[in-house]
Amino acid sequence: MPLGLGPATAGNKILRFFCKTSRAAVERALRATQMPGSIPPAILALVAAYLIGGIPFGYLVVKWTTGADVRASGSGNIGATNVLRTTGRAAGFVTLLLDIAKGFFSVWLASKLTGGNIHWMSAAALAVMAGHAFPIFLHFKGGKAVASFVGAFLYLTPIPLLAVIAVFLAAVIYTRHVSLGSVLAAGTFPLAVWLLMQPPLSVVGASIVSAAFIIYRHLANIARIRAGTEHVLLLGGRKPTESTQSDWRTRRP
Repeated sequence: MPLGLGPATAGNKILRFFCKTSRAAVERALRATQMPGSIPPAILALVAAYLIGGIPFGYLVVKWTTGADVRASGSGNIGATNVLRTTGRAAGFVTLLLDIAKGFFSVWLASKLTGGNIHWMSAAALAVMAGHAFPIFLHFKGGKAVASFVGAFLYLTPIPLLAVIAVFLAAVIYTRHVSLGSVLAAGTFPLAVWLLMQPPLSVVGASIVSAAFIIYRHLANIARIRAGTEHVLLLGGRKPTESTQSDWRTRRP
């Protein structure tokens, strides 16, 4: 395993490998579904989405750049927020992009394999999130699936997704809690999907399940926010102080 690579270099290597192999993988998958006795395309799409979701990009980026195990630092999470907090902005940004990309790619692949069947694409969005949260490659201990959620629904429901990203950004800017922004965005997502798209029930159902899953994965964060001990997002070289943990709750409008 090469060590000492810069985050951008490591991310570029991972992304180039991902892009190089994905086309061949799609072609092989499409050929496999046409063979007698082959796996049904919908099932193949779901299995592929889970396995793609399970690629631990945060773990790989940190391992390739510093040689460390990101699970041993900060919150122990493999997601972009913990990579940012423990390894730096560049590594965090690369991890975020790669995790979003795998969500987007998984739903795109499901679209190709199932002929654009919206029901199986919705199921693939949930499968890639499950893969990220419970990756077979890391003994089923993964991240909170927010970035893969963004990528999956950016393909499936782009306008509602962009609307709740605005909610996320507003919450993070005001409170400096990424976890709170994620919870609020997830909580408003099903309503945004229904109001802005009025899609088939399978899409609405997937949005509800994904929102509930993200909130469930953040229960510990919610408890820390209530206790005033949750980590805050600090950029620009600032260091956390005791007052930054909960000062947003005492601000006056």
